[in-house]
Amino acid sequence: MEHRSDCPINYLLELVGDKWSLLIIRDMLLEDKKTYGEFLTSNEKIATNILASRLTSLEKSGLITKRRDLKNGTRHIYSLTDKSLALAPLFLDIMIFSAEYAPFPISEEQMNIAKRGVSHREEVIEQIRSGQILH
Repeated sequence: MEHRSDCPINYLLELVGDKWSLLIIRDMLLEDKKTYGEFLTSNEKIATNILASRLTSLEKSGLITKRRDLKNGTRHIYSLTDKSLALAPLFLDIMIFSAEYAPFPISEEQMNIAKRGVSHREEVIEQIRSGQILH
C-alpha cells in the first residue's frame, strides 16, 4: 500500500478513511450483517457501485474475507478478520465521543453501549468483538 506518511493516524485513514468503510465494518461488528443485500438495508443508503468498491477494498486490505454462501451459490458471505476486530476499541470510543458531542440524538442502543463502555470498557470491547452486542 502506498502511503503519504509514517503517521499511524494517516495509516488508519488510508485504510478506512473514506465515507463508507467504517460504516460497513460497523454493520458487520454491531449488526451482524454479512451479505451485500444486508449492507444495502443500512440507514445511510450506500449506492451499489460504492458498496461493491468498498467491499473489494476492505477485502484487499485484510479487514474482511469473502466466501461463497453454501446455501446460495450466487451470494457471498463477508466476515471480519482479527485485523478489523482490533478496531472494536475505536468503535467504542467513537460511540462515547458521539454520545457526548453529536449535535443530534444518537440511537438509544448505541447510547447504552457508550454509557456501559465508560464504566466497563474492557467488558464492552470484548462483547463487541465476540458479537454479543448486536442491535
